[in-house]
Amino acid sequence: MKYLIIGAGGTGGCMGAYMTQAGKDVTLIARGAHLKTMQETGLRMETTSKGNFTVENIQATDMEHYNENPDVIFVCVKGYSLDETIPFIRRIAKPESVVIPILNIYGTGSRMQKELPDLLVTDGCIYIVGLIKEPGCLLQSGNLFKVVFGVREAGEYRPILAEVKKDLEDSGITCVLSDNIRKDAMRKFSYISPAAACGQYYRAASDDIQKPGEIRETFKALIKEVMELSKAMGITFEEDMVVTNLAIMDTLAPGVKTSMQRDVEAGKKSELDGLVYSVARMGKEYGIELPTYQKISQKLKQEE
Repeated sequence: MKYLIIGAGGTGGCMGAYMTQAGKDVTLIARGAHLKTMQETGLRMETTSKGNFTVENIQATDMEHYNENPDVIFVCVKGYSLDETIPFIRRIAKPESVVIPILNIYGTGSRMQKELPDLLVTDGCIYIVGLIKEPGCLLQSGNLFKVVFGVREAGEYRPILAEVKKDLEDSGITCVLSDNIRKDAMRKFSYISPAAACGQYYRAASDDIQKPGEIRETFKALIKEVMELSKAMGITFEEDMVVTNLAIMDTLAPGVKTSMQRDVEAGKKSELDGLVYSVARMGKEYGIELPTYQKISQKLKQEE
């Protein structure tokens, strides 16, 4: 199958590198110096699990110069860049193309589906610690690399989704073809949203949240509020997500921050709205109080 990955950062770039190494037909959409370096010398990967290697045969271009018709389109951009992908996808997709968004923002797939009514748009999420170290070079930390995706309604399922799962697994990427993607996407959101909100509010990194005290208690309170929101949305969890997410946080190396925090610190656009402010808005929509999110949203908006 022909794959297109829109976005070549810590998510899309790592997927593209692993899949290309495994012999899959993948093209990355990138821009600027990152694109130029990949086109000239390939994509260098610095990983703690596979060592350092360079994918010299990486296929990379920009939206303007891509003119193929892919079978599968992974969307791996930040939430604030999502809108600019829609006209591009309309231009290059064929009727059978499947769009798989891999973003941190909950509900991305359903929002994209409204903009792309003639295509199948799934939902998805990813577990990975990856970032652009410098143009043409990605840094992937830890052993966790898992993609979860699936259709929101059982009747939308297509056999191609099982082929995508196999291709990802062939590439050394753990993959789950979910039969309840709303729940699985919310499970990821219940970690990344509180981590981003807490981290930005306190200017905290992983080791700050790992210590007993106010910062850790705020992280826990945020997780509980996401669970209250989930329950109001009809999504329930058997496990205690506070325990689950604390366990994830406690495995991180010192100094780890969310990509949202890194973007804010660098003065770039960030996913503050989708990861933090949107939760406070959804609380109002569903008629539940989320005092910690409301407090943090108010302070961060003032700072903006």
